[in-house]
Amino acid sequence: MFELDDPREKLRLLETPVKCTDSSKSGSDSIEGDALKELNGGAENGVGGDSEGTALAMTTIGQIKAKGRPGLLPRNGAGGGGGGELDDGEERETWSGKVDFLLSVIGFAVDLANVWRFPYLCYKNGGGAFLIPYGIMLVVGGIPLFYMELALGQFNRKGAITCWGRLVPLFKGIGYAVVLIAFYVDFYYNVIIAWSLRFFFASFTDSLPWTHCSNAWNTVECKPFGYINSTAATVVNRTGVLAANVTSTVSTINDTKFASAASEYFNRYILELDKSEGIHDLGAIKWDMALCLLAVYLICYFSLWKGISTSGKVVWFTALFPYAVLLILLVRGITLPGSAEGILYYLRPNFDVIYNAEVWVDAATQVFFSLGPGFGVLLAYASYNKYHNNVYKDALLTSLINSATSFIAGFVIFSVLGYMAHASGQSIQDVATEGPGLVFVVYPAAIATMPGSIFWALIFFMMLLTLGLDSSFGGSEAIITALSDEFPKIGRNREIFVAVLFSLYFVVGLASCTQGGFYFFQLLDRYAAGYSILIAVFFEAIAVSWIYGTERFCNDIKDMIGFAPGIYWRVCWKFVAPLFLLFIIIYGLIGHEPLSYEDYVYPSWANVLGWCIAGSSMIMIPLMASYKLIVTPGSLRQRFKILTTPWRDQQMAVNGVSIEPAQVRLTHSDEGEEV
Repeated sequence: MFELDDPREKLRLLETPVKCTDSSKSGSDSIEGDALKELNGGAENGVGGDSEGTALAMTTIGQIKAKGRPGLLPRNGAGGGGGGELDDGEERETWSGKVDFLLSVIGFAVDLANVWRFPYLCYKNGGGAFLIPYGIMLVVGGIPLFYMELALGQFNRKGAITCWGRLVPLFKGIGYAVVLIAFYVDFYYNVIIAWSLRFFFASFTDSLPWTHCSNAWNTVECKPFGYINSTAATVVNRTGVLAANVTSTVSTINDTKFASAASEYFNRYILELDKSEGIHDLGAIKWDMALCLLAVYLICYFSLWKGISTSGKVVWFTALFPYAVLLILLVRGITLPGSAEGILYYLRPNFDVIYNAEVWVDAATQVFFSLGPGFGVLLAYASYNKYHNNVYKDALLTSLINSATSFIAGFVIFSVLGYMAHASGQSIQDVATEGPGLVFVVYPAAIATMPGSIFWALIFFMMLLTLGLDSSFGGSEAIITALSDEFPKIGRNREIFVAVLFSLYFVVGLASCTQGGFYFFQLLDRYAAGYSILIAVFFEAIAVSWIYGTERFCNDIKDMIGFAPGIYWRVCWKFVAPLFLLFIIIYGLIGHEPLSYEDYVYPSWANVLGWCIAGSSMIMIPLMASYKLIVTPGSLRQRFKILTTPWRDQQMAVNGVSIEPAQVRLTHSDEGEEV
């Protein structure tokens, strides 16, 4: 009989080489010879190798059933993904409270797109009728993928690279792919936050600078808000960002165009697009924007440098403050004249449009990119949970809060758009837009006409700032956690690594702070995380459902929360989610067009550069798979068998220790009696 009260004693007892003792396994599919040596980390009769295969020869304390001992933190699976170092049994840092985790996940999922994209999509695609395809896509695709990634992170308790290396070693490249995608996204996403910070600082004034046309940057075409010509007034698209258009009010008299003051402020003062001819002409760095970007990275650094112990506290403000502002703006919005008409346009159902495939693509795309599975963020955050945390409830709660936030934001946006249309004498169609055009041109112009406009501007841009920050925290934490777990030396020098990472971000981000930086920004936005993240998540779904096995995955979840997912989740993970992702990918490729911006068409080399950026992350999956197949010994069939077998899912006898997929039982070698 063994008494294992000390977790490290358990670890020592289990650090034993794997030997195949079953003679019936001596066929062509058996693991023997060089392949067995590979599993033992390069050692014949002991744990002494330095490859990641060492971890396959042992199980760690997470696989030991410690019923009635909730204080024992699990170490599930072999620890071979950590840059060739074994899991030493040290406890992983966990969230100081459940709310820290929930707010971090909500803060990541609820971002700028909830405010500037969903309301417009709802209005554009049939109003209330859009909720039907959106709800269906949410239930069959979004939430299952969201739940899957949270469960994977909590069970494996490692970042993306190590997690996928343990789950399906052949697909370890998925981890590198999602880390690289998150890396690219951070190059430009923080620029949007810098714009918000610049507008926030500009709001500390007696008169908001985008309300009049007497500034140095204004042209003769500039007209203040509410300017209406006696003949006609229309809205034309002047700029585009994130597949959205920055709107400027234009009136035509004798073929003379007039631009809104808010549009000229954003285009000619903040961006200075008038001083660049395209991506080949970036021009000078705008140092006011560079300083704002530096301030954003300093905030990110001091929020993340100590890990979740600091970021878990910062999100109490960055995740909750936007809800306070949304509530205030909602109350203010519905009291404005014309708000009812705006809300009616937002919700009026047109059921004919749901027969249009493009509406379903919009719904699926919005669900996927809003919830954010596949970026490695959910996996990283969940890896700091306690093992028996009810991740099922967390997944449902946070995903539903995210969707509800998008819906409520629609009332906030369209109540003000209704007021803007009423005040300017235009229709809702003329002022409705999405993307940065909505939050940096249209909404500020409307705010400027309200009593107490400076107060409304300050809280609005502070809301945008906090919405962006906690999403940025998530992307950076995914990278830091993944690399720290894979290469423990990075984790031991986290403060230095984070400083180097953000310094690199800032240097590259300076390209977006130039006079032509918007063109570079749009290139990254188009290619950095479009098809590449969809393809990466498609491989994730295949790896979990068809290689690791849905049944095994459900057993893992049962081991954590006490009950297994039902048939609905199994069907979604195995069939519906992959089809959901293929639907978005194929439809997007069919409708793909070369990158352009207004009348400017990007040169061929820019599109080639964009596809190289996208391909550099996607290629990590086949590249790592090829590398694994080359370095793993044995026949080709044996290699595939080893590389598609989860490390902790091997049933083998190890010196009296019977290892099974979800548990470890100590037995007497002679009698086989369970202890």
